[in-house]
Amino acid sequence: VQLQASGGGSVQPGGSLRLSCAASGSTLNTYAIGWFRQAPGKEREIISCIGRTDSTSQYIDSLEGRFTTSRNNDENTVYLQMSSLKPEDTAVYYCAAEHRPGSWWCSMRDEYDYWGQGTLVTVSS
Repeated sequence: VQLQASGGGSVQPGGSLRLSCAASGSTLNTYAIGWFRQAPGKEREIISCIGRTDSTSQYIDSLEGRFTTSRNNDENTVYLQMSSLKPEDTAVYYCAAEHRPGSWWCSMRDEYDYWGQGTLVTVSS
């Protein structure tokens, strides 16, 4: 599966962005998707993942409910809706996939096999 992340850009604090992770080469419905970010000078971290359905999504606590991950299997795309953005959300955001044909769930560990290129999100006034 090939992944392409898009939707990044520059936004003021408090603004919103929606990132997309579009897949090709395979259908996404048997893959768990993780969203990662890497801020300048920091290590990459996983911030969210989603399994077979939207109800399986998980998030790191520090997001405080500001981000929502969803998937549209018909479009073969996973989304990351980001709201109330803060300067500390500035990072390169990546999506990644892990083939999980026997599971509905996703993992919040950094164990994903397929990666898209990153998309830069800059939050600044």
